[in-house]
Amino acid sequence: MALRNHSTLTEFILVGLSDDPHIEALLFVLFLGIYLLTLMGNLMMLLVIRVDSHLHKPMYFFLSNLSFLDLCLSSVTVPKLVEDLLSEKKTISVEGCLTQVFFVFLTAGNEACLLSVMAYDRYAAICHPLLYGQVMSNQLCVKLVLASWGLASLNSVAIVLLAINLDFCEAQTIHYYTCELPSLFPLSCSDISINISILSFSTILLGLGNFLPIFFSYIRIISNILSISYKTGRRKSFSTCSSHLIAVILFFGSGMLRYLTPPSGSFLDLLSSLQYSVITPMLNPLIYSLKNKEVKIAVKRRLGKYLQYFRW
Repeated sequence: MALRNHSTLTEFILVGLSDDPHIEALLFVLFLGIYLLTLMGNLMMLLVIRVDSHLHKPMYFFLSNLSFLDLCLSSVTVPKLVEDLLSEKKTISVEGCLTQVFFVFLTAGNEACLLSVMAYDRYAAICHPLLYGQVMSNQLCVKLVLASWGLASLNSVAIVLLAINLDFCEAQTIHYYTCELPSLFPLSCSDISINISILSFSTILLGLGNFLPIFFSYIRIISNILSISYKTGRRKSFSTCSSHLIAVILFFGSGMLRYLTPPSGSFLDLLSSLQYSVITPMLNPLIYSLKNKEVKIAVKRRLGKYLQYFRW
């Protein structure tokens, strides 16, 4: 399948982040460092959760899936961005552009669903601790993750169909650093009002459809925490969900801003896109490792064993 156009369109030209070689060199070092930190942080989370039996709980099962999605989301955009920062001609094929659009929506949509599932997990753990083991069974956890993949996949297919049906004339230059559907709309010479409406509906359905359960879960969680009479219990209960709450604010805040506002090519557009696709995947393992006592203990335990091994 290919995009419909009045001329043979084989590739797009990406404007990138800068046309100054000196700034590009600095940005190359910056984003390469961010990507390496993202890889190391999320791989560390996956490894620690996998090998440490103390973390074989529903919360950390979801967290390992979140780390995998952050690896995927970052790998969809950052390697191409880093490559373009060293290239004079920044181009991407039509097929590559469609692939990037698909996987951005697949991983981002999946992460939105997973954050909603994790909010329900925290609600069950804090508000119904005695029934938590029965409610969050292994079978249910697997089904919830598979449902997240299924919903995100359906949404991604619908979004790619929108991109395939765009009608282009002569325009080939994407005034952005990556292929995202809002960046393709200004290049179309046909009426895109329906496409924008469908994208907005899809974003609202997937975004608010996942944000509302998070919102109501935290209403119940906060109400439950405030009913605890002693401060130590309040602090302990809140610490179990503070990491997740920070991740939700970072992801939903920037993602909804990017896809619910008209594309303008402004600095705010750029910042919101970089936030959810580049910065958040790097920050999530740091947030969960620094704010979560069990993860910190597990990391120290693993590091201690490795250091002891190398001493011998």
